[in-house]
Amino acid sequence: MERTNVMTNFKWIGCVALGLGAFAGCGGGSGGEVVSASGTGNADTGPAASSETTAASASASASASASASDTSPDSSGGSSGVVTDTNADGAEGAKFDVGGLPDAPEIPCTNNGGKGGNGDPDFSYLWAANSTQGTISKIDTQSVTEVGRFVVRPDSNGSPSRTSVNLEGDVAVANRSGGVTKIYALEDRCNESNGTPGIQTSTDANFLPWGEEECIAWYSPFAYPSQRPVAWTQGEFNINTCRYENANLWTSGSDGATTDVLLLDGEDGAVIDMVTLAGFPADYYGIYGGAVDGEGNFWGTKLGGVMLVRVDVDDLTYQTWPVPVGSYGMTVDSEGYVWACNSEYGRFDPETETWATGNGGGYSGCMAETGEDGLLWMAASNQVIGVDRHLLTPVTSFNVPGSYGISIDYYGYVWTVAYSGGAHRIDKETGVVTSYNGLVGAYTYSDMTGYALTYAGGGFPSG
Repeated sequence: MERTNVMTNFKWIGCVALGLGAFAGCGGGSGGEVVSASGTGNADTGPAASSETTAASASASASASASASDTSPDSSGGSSGVVTDTNADGAEGAKFDVGGLPDAPEIPCTNNGGKGGNGDPDFSYLWAANSTQGTISKIDTQSVTEVGRFVVRPDSNGSPSRTSVNLEGDVAVANRSGGVTKIYALEDRCNESNGTPGIQTSTDANFLPWGEEECIAWYSPFAYPSQRPVAWTQGEFNINTCRYENANLWTSGSDGATTDVLLLDGEDGAVIDMVTLAGFPADYYGIYGGAVDGEGNFWGTKLGGVMLVRVDVDDLTYQTWPVPVGSYGMTVDSEGYVWACNSEYGRFDPETETWATGNGGGYSGCMAETGEDGLLWMAASNQVIGVDRHLLTPVTSFNVPGSYGISIDYYGYVWTVAYSGGAHRIDKETGVVTSYNGLVGAYTYSDMTGYALTYAGGGFPSG
Protein backbone atom coordinates (compact mmCIF):
# COMPACT_ATOMS: atom_id res chain seq x y z
CA MET A 1 0.00 0.00 0.00
CA GLU A 2 1.44 3.34 -0.99
CA ARG A 3 1.46 6.03 1.66
CA THR A 4 1.92 9.76 1.72
CA ASN A 5 4.86 11.10 3.65
CA VAL A 6 3.32 12.54 6.78
CA MET A 7 6.44 14.45 7.82
CA THR A 8 5.59 17.65 6.02
CA ASN A 9 6.39 19.64 9.13
CA PHE A 10 10.07 18.63 8.92
CA LYS A 11 12.56 19.88 6.35
CA TRP A 12 14.16 16.65 5.11
CA ILE A 13 16.69 18.34 2.85
CA GLY A 14 20.45 18.00 3.03
CA CYS A 15 22.77 17.57 6.02
CA VAL A 16 20.21 15.77 8.14
CA ALA A 17 20.30 13.14 10.87
CA LEU A 18 23.79 11.73 10.72
CA GLY A 19 24.08 12.31 6.97
CA LEU A 20 22.27 9.28 5.59
CA GLY A 21 22.71 7.99 2.09
CA ALA A 22 20.44 5.69 0.08
CA PHE A 23 21.00 2.04 0.90
CA ALA A 24 21.20 -0.76 -1.61
CA GLY A 25 18.75 -3.65 -1.52
CA CYS A 26 19.58 -6.64 0.64
CA GLY A 27 21.03 -9.93 -0.33
CA GLY A 28 20.30 -13.12 1.51
CA GLY A 29 21.63 -16.43 2.55
CA SER A 30 22.20 -18.44 5.66
CA GLY A 31 25.38 -18.61 7.65
CA GLY A 32 28.45 -16.65 6.69
CA GLU A 33 31.88 -15.95 8.07
CA VAL A 34 32.09 -14.74 11.65
CA VAL A 35 34.72 -12.16 12.57
CA SER A 36 35.24 -11.19 16.21
CA ALA A 37 36.38 -8.03 17.94
CA SER A 38 37.19 -7.89 21.62
CA GLY A 39 36.63 -5.29 24.29
CA THR A 40 37.96 -4.88 27.79
CA GLY A 41 36.23 -2.97 30.51
CA ASN A 42 34.89 -2.97 34.03
CA ALA A 43 32.86 -6.09 34.69
CA ASP A 44 31.34 -4.87 37.95
CA THR A 45 27.95 -6.41 38.23
CA GLY A 46 24.99 -4.24 39.01
CA PRO A 47 21.75 -5.38 40.54
CA ALA A 48 20.53 -8.92 40.47
CA ALA A 49 19.07 -9.60 37.07
CA SER A 50 15.33 -9.45 36.66
CA SER A 51 13.38 -12.18 34.89
CA GLU A 52 14.53 -10.69 31.58
CA THR A 53 18.27 -10.94 32.19
CA THR A 54 20.78 -13.57 33.15
CA ALA A 55 22.89 -12.51 36.11
CA ALA A 56 26.56 -12.02 35.28
CA SER A 57 28.90 -12.40 38.24
CA ALA A 58 32.39 -10.96 38.01
CA SER A 59 34.94 -9.21 40.19
CA ALA A 60 35.68 -5.51 39.96
CA SER A 61 39.06 -6.20 38.44
CA ALA A 62 37.86 -8.70 35.87
CA SER A 63 37.55 -7.72 32.25
CA ALA A 64 34.62 -8.15 29.90
CA SER A 65 36.36 -9.77 26.98
CA ALA A 66 36.00 -12.41 24.34
CA SER A 67 37.95 -14.10 21.61
CA ALA A 68 39.44 -11.75 19.07
CA SER A 69 40.67 -12.12 15.53
CA ASP A 70 43.20 -9.68 14.12
CA THR A 71 42.67 -7.12 16.86
CA SER A 72 45.33 -4.84 18.28
CA PRO A 73 45.39 -2.52 21.28
CA ASP A 74 44.67 1.13 20.65
CA SER A 75 46.02 4.10 22.55
CA SER A 76 43.17 4.03 25.08
CA GLY A 77 43.69 0.41 26.04
CA GLY A 78 40.69 -0.94 24.16
CA SER A 79 40.75 -3.12 21.06
CA SER A 80 40.28 -2.40 17.41
CA GLY A 81 37.48 -4.32 15.75
CA VAL A 82 37.91 -6.31 12.57
CA VAL A 83 35.89 -5.01 9.66
CA THR A 84 35.57 -7.23 6.62
CA ASP A 85 34.51 -5.50 3.42
CA THR A 86 35.17 -8.27 0.96
CA ASN A 87 32.76 -10.69 -0.63
CA ALA A 88 33.16 -14.44 -0.97
CA ASP A 89 35.63 -14.27 -3.89
CA GLY A 90 37.80 -11.63 -2.24
CA ALA A 91 36.58 -8.67 -4.27
CA GLU A 92 35.49 -5.50 -2.61
CA GLY A 93 31.72 -5.40 -2.38
CA ALA A 94 29.76 -2.14 -2.69
CA LYS A 95 27.01 -2.12 -0.13
CA PHE A 96 25.47 1.31 -0.30
CA ASP A 97 25.30 4.62 -2.10
CA VAL A 98 26.14 7.45 0.26
CA GLY A 99 25.52 10.24 -2.22
CA GLY A 100 22.85 12.91 -1.82
CA LEU A 101 19.42 12.94 -3.37
CA PRO A 102 19.25 14.15 -6.96
CA ASP A 103 17.98 17.69 -7.40
CA ALA A 104 18.14 18.38 -3.67
CA PRO A 105 18.69 22.09 -3.05
CA GLU A 106 22.08 23.12 -1.74
CA ILE A 107 22.00 24.64 1.70
CA PRO A 108 24.82 26.05 3.82
CA CYS A 109 25.30 22.96 5.97
CA THR A 110 28.67 22.10 7.39
CA ASN A 111 29.63 19.24 9.65
CA ASN A 112 28.07 21.09 12.57
CA GLY A 113 26.47 18.76 15.03
CA GLY A 114 28.35 15.72 13.85
CA LYS A 115 26.39 15.24 10.64
CA GLY A 116 28.11 14.91 7.32
CA GLY A 117 27.12 16.72 4.17
CA ASN A 118 26.77 14.62 1.02
CA GLY A 119 28.83 11.57 1.86
CA ASP A 120 29.56 9.34 4.80
CA PRO A 121 27.98 10.20 8.15
CA ASP A 122 30.41 11.79 10.58
CA PHE A 123 29.59 9.09 13.10
CA SER A 124 27.38 6.05 13.44
CA TYR A 125 26.98 4.55 16.90
CA LEU A 126 24.99 1.69 18.35
CA TRP A 127 24.05 2.00 22.03
CA ALA A 128 23.62 -1.26 23.95
CA ALA A 129 22.61 -1.55 27.59
CA ASN A 130 24.72 -3.64 29.96
CA SER A 131 21.79 -4.43 32.22
CA THR A 132 23.52 -6.31 35.04
CA GLN A 133 26.31 -3.73 35.20
CA GLY A 134 24.04 -0.67 35.18
CA THR A 135 25.82 0.86 32.19
CA ILE A 136 25.37 1.54 28.48
CA SER A 137 27.98 0.94 25.76
CA LYS A 138 28.63 3.16 22.75
CA ILE A 139 29.83 1.06 19.79
CA ASP A 140 31.27 2.51 16.60
CA THR A 141 29.42 0.66 13.85
CA GLN A 142 32.27 0.97 11.34
CA SER A 143 35.21 -0.19 13.46
CA VAL A 144 33.03 -2.43 15.67
CA THR A 145 34.81 -1.15 18.78
CA GLU A 146 33.50 0.30 22.00
CA VAL A 147 34.20 4.01 22.21
CA GLY A 148 32.46 4.82 25.49
CA ARG A 149 30.67 3.25 28.46
CA PHE A 150 28.48 5.16 30.90
CA VAL A 151 26.79 4.56 34.24
CA VAL A 152 23.12 5.47 33.76
CA ARG A 153 21.80 5.88 37.32
CA PRO A 154 23.51 7.36 40.38
CA ASP A 155 23.38 4.05 42.27
CA SER A 156 24.25 1.93 39.18
CA ASN A 157 21.31 -0.23 40.19
CA GLY A 158 18.71 0.58 37.54
CA SER A 159 18.94 -2.44 35.22
CA PRO A 160 18.96 -0.38 31.99
CA SER A 161 17.37 -1.85 28.89
CA ARG A 162 15.65 0.06 26.07
CA THR A 163 17.62 2.75 24.28
CA SER A 164 16.48 5.42 21.82
CA VAL A 165 18.77 7.58 19.65
CA ASN A 166 17.57 10.98 18.45
CA LEU A 167 18.28 12.64 15.12
CA GLU A 168 21.31 14.42 16.58
CA GLY A 169 22.80 11.08 17.62
CA ASP A 170 22.31 11.53 21.39
CA VAL A 171 20.83 8.60 23.31
CA ALA A 172 18.27 8.14 26.05
CA VAL A 173 18.05 4.95 28.10
CA ALA A 174 15.36 3.73 30.47
CA ASN A 175 16.23 1.97 33.71
CA ARG A 176 13.78 -0.86 34.22
CA SER A 177 13.84 -0.15 37.95
CA GLY A 178 12.99 3.51 37.32
CA GLY A 179 14.72 6.55 35.87
CA VAL A 180 15.70 7.87 32.44
CA THR A 181 19.13 9.18 31.37
CA LYS A 182 20.28 11.14 28.31
CA ILE A 183 23.89 10.91 27.12
CA TYR A 184 25.57 13.15 24.55
CA ALA A 185 27.05 11.39 21.53
CA LEU A 186 29.91 13.86 21.03
CA GLU A 187 32.38 15.26 23.53
CA ASP A 188 32.02 18.82 22.23
CA ARG A 189 28.41 18.79 23.47
CA CYS A 190 29.36 17.77 27.00
CA ASN A 191 29.50 20.27 29.87
CA GLU A 192 32.10 20.93 32.55
CA SER A 193 30.51 19.80 35.82
CA ASN A 194 32.99 17.96 38.05
CA GLY A 195 35.45 20.77 38.81
CA THR A 196 38.35 19.22 36.93
CA PRO A 197 39.54 21.26 33.90
CA GLY A 198 38.60 19.80 30.56
CA ILE A 199 35.93 17.22 29.76
CA GLN A 200 36.24 13.89 31.54
CA THR A 201 34.41 11.17 29.64
CA SER A 202 34.76 7.52 28.79
CA THR A 203 36.33 6.69 25.43
CA ASP A 204 36.43 2.90 25.64
CA ALA A 205 34.92 0.06 27.68
CA ASN A 206 36.07 1.60 30.98
CA PHE A 207 33.43 3.77 32.61
CA LEU A 208 33.86 6.73 34.96
CA PRO A 209 32.04 7.03 38.29
CA TRP A 210 28.73 8.89 38.39
CA GLY A 211 29.48 12.57 38.94
CA GLU A 212 32.89 12.36 37.28
CA GLU A 213 31.53 11.49 33.82
CA GLU A 214 30.64 14.76 32.06
CA CYS A 215 28.75 13.56 28.98
CA ILE A 216 25.64 12.70 30.98
CA ALA A 217 23.20 15.34 29.73
CA TRP A 218 20.58 14.71 32.40
CA TYR A 219 19.02 12.09 34.65
CA SER A 220 15.33 12.09 35.58
CA PRO A 221 14.42 9.85 38.52
CA PHE A 222 11.11 7.99 38.56
CA ALA A 223 9.68 5.70 41.24
CA TYR A 224 8.11 3.17 38.88
CA PRO A 225 9.03 -0.45 39.66
CA SER A 226 8.81 -1.05 35.90
CA GLN A 227 9.90 1.57 33.36
CA ARG A 228 10.76 0.16 29.97
CA PRO A 229 10.06 2.07 26.75
CA VAL A 230 11.83 5.22 25.58
CA ALA A 231 11.27 6.82 22.16
CA TRP A 232 12.41 10.20 20.86
CA THR A 233 10.24 12.46 18.75
CA GLN A 234 11.86 13.83 15.61
CA GLY A 235 11.95 17.49 16.63
CA GLU A 236 12.19 20.31 14.11
CA PHE A 237 14.98 20.73 11.58
CA ASN A 238 16.62 24.17 11.63
CA ILE A 239 17.84 24.86 8.08
CA ASN A 240 20.18 27.61 9.31
CA THR A 241 22.04 25.54 11.87
CA CYS A 242 21.54 22.11 10.24
CA ARG A 243 20.44 20.79 13.62
CA TYR A 244 17.33 19.16 14.99
CA GLU A 245 15.76 21.15 17.80
CA ASN A 246 12.93 20.70 20.29
CA ALA A 247 13.00 16.91 20.23
CA ASN A 248 11.17 15.42 23.20
CA LEU A 249 11.19 11.94 24.68
CA TRP A 250 8.39 9.46 25.36
CA THR A 251 8.58 6.97 28.21
CA SER A 252 6.14 4.86 30.19
CA GLY A 253 6.00 3.41 33.68
CA SER A 254 3.81 1.04 35.63
CA ASP A 255 3.14 0.57 39.34
CA GLY A 256 1.43 -2.77 38.73
CA ALA A 257 -2.07 -1.33 38.84
CA THR A 258 -1.91 1.60 36.42
CA THR A 259 0.20 2.52 33.40
CA ASP A 260 1.37 6.08 32.69
CA VAL A 261 2.72 7.49 29.43
CA LEU A 262 4.94 10.55 29.85
CA LEU A 263 6.42 13.10 27.46
CA LEU A 264 9.74 14.52 28.70
CA ASP A 265 11.56 17.66 27.63
CA GLY A 266 14.55 16.52 25.58
CA GLU A 267 16.75 19.32 26.89
CA ASP A 268 16.44 18.71 30.62
CA GLY A 269 14.27 15.61 31.18
CA ALA A 270 11.43 17.50 32.89
CA VAL A 271 7.94 16.05 32.52
CA ILE A 272 5.99 18.07 29.93
CA ASP A 273 2.79 16.08 30.21
CA MET A 274 1.49 12.70 31.35
CA VAL A 275 -1.56 10.52 30.80
CA THR A 276 -2.73 7.51 32.80
CA LEU A 277 -4.22 4.88 30.50
CA ALA A 278 -7.68 4.14 31.84
CA GLY A 279 -8.77 0.60 31.05
CA PHE A 280 -5.30 -0.50 29.99
CA PRO A 281 -4.75 -4.10 31.20
CA ALA A 282 -2.82 -4.05 34.47
CA ASP A 283 0.32 -6.08 35.09
CA TYR A 284 3.79 -5.56 36.46
CA TYR A 285 5.41 -4.54 33.15
CA GLY A 286 2.93 -2.00 31.77
CA ILE A 287 3.96 -1.02 28.23
CA TYR A 288 6.79 -3.31 27.18
CA GLY A 289 7.98 -1.77 23.91
CA GLY A 290 7.48 1.64 22.32
CA ALA A 291 8.23 3.60 19.14
CA VAL A 292 7.04 6.73 17.32
CA ASP A 293 5.45 7.28 13.93
CA GLY A 294 6.31 9.99 11.42
CA GLU A 295 4.38 12.62 13.36
CA GLY A 296 6.02 11.82 16.70
CA ASN A 297 2.99 10.02 18.15
CA PHE A 298 3.78 7.22 20.59
CA TRP A 299 2.88 3.57 19.93
CA GLY A 300 3.30 0.87 22.55
CA THR A 301 2.52 -2.80 23.11
CA LYS A 302 2.34 -5.04 26.13
CA LEU A 303 4.35 -8.18 26.74
CA GLY A 304 2.55 -10.98 24.96
CA GLY A 305 0.73 -8.58 22.65
CA VAL A 306 -2.62 -8.08 24.39
CA MET A 307 -3.11 -4.42 23.52
CA LEU A 308 -1.67 -1.72 21.23
CA VAL A 309 -1.92 1.93 22.26
CA ARG A 310 -1.35 5.16 20.32
CA VAL A 311 -0.84 8.42 22.25
CA ASP A 312 -1.13 11.71 20.38
CA VAL A 313 1.93 13.96 20.71
CA ASP A 314 -0.13 17.17 20.72
CA ASP A 315 -2.74 16.49 23.40
CA LEU A 316 -1.98 12.99 24.79
CA THR A 317 -5.35 11.61 23.78
CA TYR A 318 -5.06 7.90 23.10
CA GLN A 319 -6.64 4.94 21.33
CA THR A 320 -6.22 1.22 21.94
CA TRP A 321 -6.64 -1.92 19.84
CA PRO A 322 -6.35 -5.63 20.72
CA VAL A 323 -3.24 -7.39 19.39
CA PRO A 324 -3.88 -10.77 17.71
CA VAL A 325 -0.37 -12.18 18.23
CA GLY A 326 1.70 -12.87 21.33
CA SER A 327 4.30 -10.20 20.61
CA TYR A 328 7.53 -9.33 22.38
CA GLY A 329 9.24 -6.63 20.31
CA MET A 330 7.62 -3.90 18.22
CA THR A 331 8.54 -1.24 15.67
CA VAL A 332 7.05 1.31 13.24
CA ASP A 333 8.18 1.08 9.62
CA SER A 334 8.71 3.65 6.86
CA GLU A 335 5.17 3.13 5.53
CA GLY A 336 3.63 3.87 8.90
CA TYR A 337 2.71 0.25 9.71
CA VAL A 338 3.10 -0.86 13.32
CA TRP A 339 4.64 -4.30 13.86
CA ALA A 340 4.19 -6.66 16.80
CA CYS A 341 6.93 -9.29 16.64
CA ASN A 342 7.28 -12.90 17.74
CA SER A 343 7.31 -16.27 15.95
CA GLU A 344 3.86 -15.14 14.84
CA TYR A 345 3.96 -11.47 13.89
CA GLY A 346 1.36 -8.82 13.19
CA ARG A 347 1.28 -5.74 10.93
CA PHE A 348 -1.18 -3.04 11.98
CA ASP A 349 -2.50 -0.50 9.46
CA PRO A 350 -3.41 2.73 11.32
CA GLU A 351 -5.56 3.92 8.39
CA THR A 352 -7.84 0.89 8.27
CA GLU A 353 -7.26 -0.13 11.90
CA THR A 354 -6.78 -3.74 10.84
CA TRP A 355 -4.14 -6.41 11.42
CA ALA A 356 -2.47 -8.81 8.99
CA THR A 357 -0.43 -11.67 10.44
CA GLY A 358 2.30 -14.11 9.42
CA ASN A 359 4.32 -17.00 10.85
CA GLY A 360 7.94 -18.07 10.93
CA GLY A 361 9.66 -15.09 12.50
CA GLY A 362 11.80 -14.68 15.59
CA TYR A 363 10.74 -14.30 19.18
CA SER A 364 12.00 -10.94 20.46
CA GLY A 365 13.25 -7.74 18.78
CA CYS A 366 12.52 -6.49 15.26
CA MET A 367 13.21 -3.53 12.96
CA ALA A 368 12.23 -2.72 9.38
CA GLU A 369 14.38 -1.45 6.55
CA THR A 370 13.12 1.52 4.60
CA GLY A 371 12.11 1.26 0.94
CA GLU A 372 9.63 -0.80 -1.04
CA ASP A 373 11.83 -3.91 -0.82
CA GLY A 374 13.05 -3.35 2.73
CA LEU A 375 12.65 -6.37 4.98
CA LEU A 376 11.46 -6.70 8.54
CA TRP A 377 14.42 -8.12 10.44
CA MET A 378 13.67 -10.29 13.46
CA ALA A 379 15.84 -11.80 16.19
CA ALA A 380 15.60 -15.57 16.57
CA SER A 381 18.05 -17.01 19.11
CA ASN A 382 21.07 -17.87 16.89
CA GLN A 383 19.59 -16.47 13.70
CA VAL A 384 18.38 -13.20 12.24
CA ILE A 385 15.39 -13.65 9.94
CA GLY A 386 14.31 -11.31 7.14
CA VAL A 387 10.56 -11.11 6.47
CA ASP A 388 8.92 -9.68 3.35
CA ARG A 389 6.81 -6.86 4.76
CA HIS A 390 4.15 -7.17 2.06
CA LEU A 391 3.86 -10.94 1.67
CA LEU A 392 4.38 -11.48 5.42
CA THR A 393 6.67 -14.45 4.79
CA PRO A 394 10.31 -15.13 5.76
CA VAL A 395 12.63 -14.82 2.76
CA THR A 396 16.18 -15.01 4.17
CA SER A 397 18.15 -15.68 7.33
CA PHE A 398 21.67 -15.42 8.74
CA ASN A 399 23.34 -17.45 11.46
CA VAL A 400 24.81 -15.40 14.32
CA PRO A 401 26.40 -16.24 17.70
CA GLY A 402 23.31 -14.90 19.48
CA SER A 403 20.31 -12.71 18.74
CA TYR A 404 17.80 -10.84 20.90
CA GLY A 405 17.55 -7.19 19.86
CA ILE A 406 17.66 -5.90 16.28
CA SER A 407 18.83 -2.62 14.79
CA ILE A 408 20.10 -1.22 11.48
CA ASP A 409 22.92 1.27 11.12
CA TYR A 410 23.42 4.17 8.72
CA TYR A 411 25.53 2.08 6.35
CA GLY A 412 22.81 -0.54 5.89
CA TYR A 413 24.28 -3.22 8.14
CA VAL A 414 21.85 -5.22 10.27
CA TRP A 415 22.83 -5.54 13.95
CA THR A 416 21.72 -7.84 16.70
CA VAL A 417 22.53 -7.74 20.41
CA ALA A 418 22.47 -11.16 22.05
CA TYR A 419 20.83 -11.91 25.38
CA SER A 420 23.64 -11.39 27.92
CA GLY A 421 26.04 -11.70 24.98
CA GLY A 422 27.73 -9.61 22.32
CA ALA A 423 26.75 -7.25 19.51
CA HIS A 424 26.90 -8.72 16.01
CA ARG A 425 26.94 -6.85 12.68
CA ILE A 426 25.67 -8.61 9.55
CA ASP A 427 26.78 -7.72 6.04
CA LYS A 428 23.75 -8.80 4.01
CA GLU A 429 25.74 -8.81 0.76
CA THR A 430 28.50 -11.16 1.87
CA GLY A 431 27.07 -12.94 4.91
CA VAL A 432 30.04 -11.84 7.03
CA VAL A 433 29.22 -11.39 10.72
CA THR A 434 31.51 -9.11 12.75
CA SER A 435 31.16 -9.39 16.52
CA TYR A 436 31.97 -7.23 19.52
CA ASN A 437 32.01 -9.41 22.63
CA GLY A 438 32.82 -6.95 25.40
CA LEU A 439 29.29 -6.34 26.72
CA VAL A 440 28.22 -7.28 30.26
CA GLY A 441 24.76 -8.77 30.81
CA ALA A 442 23.50 -7.14 27.61
CA TYR A 443 19.79 -6.66 27.05
CA THR A 444 18.59 -4.21 24.40
CA TYR A 445 16.12 -4.55 21.56
CA SER A 446 14.90 -1.04 20.76
CA ASP A 447 16.09 1.65 18.27
CA MET A 448 19.79 1.42 19.19
CA THR A 449 21.07 3.56 16.28
CA GLY A 450 18.26 6.05 15.46
CA TYR A 451 17.55 4.38 12.12
CA ALA A 452 13.91 3.53 12.95
CA LEU A 453 13.22 7.10 14.09
CA THR A 454 14.82 8.49 10.94
CA TYR A 455 12.50 6.61 8.60
CA ALA A 456 9.38 6.17 10.75
CA GLY A 457 6.25 6.85 8.74
CA GLY A 458 8.06 7.78 5.53
CA GLY A 459 10.80 10.17 6.59
CA PHE A 460 13.70 10.12 4.11
CA PRO A 461 16.58 12.40 4.99
CA SER A 462 19.13 13.13 2.29
CA GLY A 463 22.77 12.64 3.08
